[in-house]
Amino acid sequence: MVALMQRCGVAVALLAACGWGAWCWHRGLGLGAYWFGLVLALAPQAPVLALEFLLLASLGRDPSMARPGAGSLLRAWASEVITAWQVFGWRQPFAADRTPDLLGQPDRIGVLLLHGYGCNRGLWTPWLQRLRQLGVPCTALTLEPAFGRIERCLPAVEAAVLDLTRQSGRAPLLVGHSMGGLVARAWLAAQADSPAADARVLGVVTIATPHHGTWLARFGVGPNARQMRRDSGWLAALAARETPQRLARFTCFYSHADNLVMPARSAMLEGADNRHLDGVAHVQMLFEPAVLDEVLRRVGAGSRDVGER
Repeated sequence: MVALMQRCGVAVALLAACGWGAWCWHRGLGLGAYWFGLVLALAPQAPVLALEFLLLASLGRDPSMARPGAGSLLRAWASEVITAWQVFGWRQPFAADRTPDLLGQPDRIGVLLLHGYGCNRGLWTPWLQRLRQLGVPCTALTLEPAFGRIERCLPAVEAAVLDLTRQSGRAPLLVGHSMGGLVARAWLAAQADSPAADARVLGVVTIATPHHGTWLARFGVGPNARQMRRDSGWLAALAARETPQRLARFTCFYSHADNLVMPARSAMLEGADNRHLDGVAHVQMLFEPAVLDEVLRRVGAGSRDVGER
């Protein structure tokens, strides 16, 4: 569903670019107007992301940490525009299944990759390529339904954990970006025996996950967006089922320049290993070297390079 929606978005952007070019030619407008419209049509995320960063600067202040400067936010915006075009303009709509999972690697710790809201497994393509190069067992799920309750994703997580464990003989590491981190927490919380559930995984790494909700979730569509609102009852119930011992096995990456998780401290968990990424936007965080460094360290693998964003 997500891939189809994003293919339609790319088609509309291309049609808009062609229409703008034809109109500029017909009206005899200069190259400046032509290129301005062309860039706007082919990078429709740019103005939306600009609005998110303006909201972050004006409403997303977090008194618990230093505020990013205007230059830092501008650089984060520019990087996020490029990253968003690669992710939402190509990998997810057209290449989500191009890089397969890697299984059948006995006695090696596997990695289960869980994407966030409005995404699919194509988000993880550079990760899958690098993990495959290193021989690390890995599975990236496309969580369905895309805009349903988070609980509806849990059977797929259960099946993937069982498969990775059976194939490698080792408990896997769960890695979740944005909503994917909440999926990992919900899967752990849904199991009756808490200590046994914790033993089924090496640990959990979350990246830009709204553990305590985000102000922008009010604009999202579907039950999962409502679950991610600030101070939602669902988040409170989830936290009530967690123990300090479980949260101590989490590593949470967050940034004060996150344009979707506001305030930034919402991406932190009490008792977890919380790590700040300076001046890095929401999707861009996934491709920061420090993040893959930590994952590879946890699974005992090598080089950190995730390739081109």
